[in-house]
Amino acid sequence: MTDQLPADEAILVVATRTRVADGVVSLTLRHPDGKPLPTWAPGAHIDLLMGADLVRQYSLCGDPADQDVWRIAVLRETQGRGGSAYVHGFLPEGGTVRVRGPRNNFPLRPAARQLFIAGGVGITPILPMIEAAEAAGADWRLLYGGRTRTSMAFLDRLAPYGDRVLVRPQDEHGLLDLASFLGSPEEGTLVHACGPEPLLLAAQEQCAGWPPGTLGVERFAPVRAAEVRPAEAFEVVLARAGLTLTVAPDRSVLETVEEAGVDVDSSCREGTCGTCETDVLDGTPDHRDSLLSEDERAAGDTMFICVSRSCGPRLVLDL
Repeated sequence: MTDQLPADEAILVVATRTRVADGVVSLTLRHPDGKPLPTWAPGAHIDLLMGADLVRQYSLCGDPADQDVWRIAVLRETQGRGGSAYVHGFLPEGGTVRVRGPRNNFPLRPAARQLFIAGGVGITPILPMIEAAEAAGADWRLLYGGRTRTSMAFLDRLAPYGDRVLVRPQDEHGLLDLASFLGSPEEGTLVHACGPEPLLLAAQEQCAGWPPGTLGVERFAPVRAAEVRPAEAFEVVLARAGLTLTVAPDRSVLETVEEAGVDVDSSCREGTCGTCETDVLDGTPDHRDSLLSEDERAAGDTMFICVSRSCGPRLVLDL
């Protein structure tokens, strides 16, 4: 059955299922035949394909050197869109799930000094990052917040690091004191943050005076633009397929390409997962994703076709 799947997909078995905090379950996934899983680096995530329209991304939080299993942790979200409910309710130990990836939109960038910020289940991509920073001998610290101490996963894995880790449950300490934690800009320092949008916006505000590129973030949800530009029709040329298509104002590039019968990997359809990233051969993209840095947007050589459009009448894509 797995031989019929695309090259970057597999059906994996839930080897273990463990409650790691209030409302958070950790799964380890392995190949049913014991084959090694693809390698990954801190910050990577995988897609769980739980149905035709139910695809969700979860950060890998285990050991990158262990190719026997992948580990993820999933928060049960009462106001979610079905992914966490499926994981919590329909993925028992011994069950199977279709998986795609891994993919990394949130890489650990090397630096002599690393500051990490995690909010809630946002600790998952940060965990392997701090373990890598520790192994590299970097000067690092972590600020970790959550609603309550019992809602914060993996405190046992963080305990050996002592005062390098600041655990700050909101019911005990209030909102995270980012200003004190970050301090003044220092040369050779990078900041990595993952968590709810209000936390990431606060981190961006605190880092506004730091050198460009200091802060790297991973979001749970897309950034909502303060001003949405009106959508207009434009042409998209698919260079490899030899097709020229018209993208209507009410259709995305991805939808238009799919309707033309061209297969493109996609997942979130909201500009956060990176699955549909496509090289731009000509034209200027109108970036509406939540992933690219300002430098990457200015370069204009790649775009996420599930949400981004064109600044001009024509785009040429490597499809």
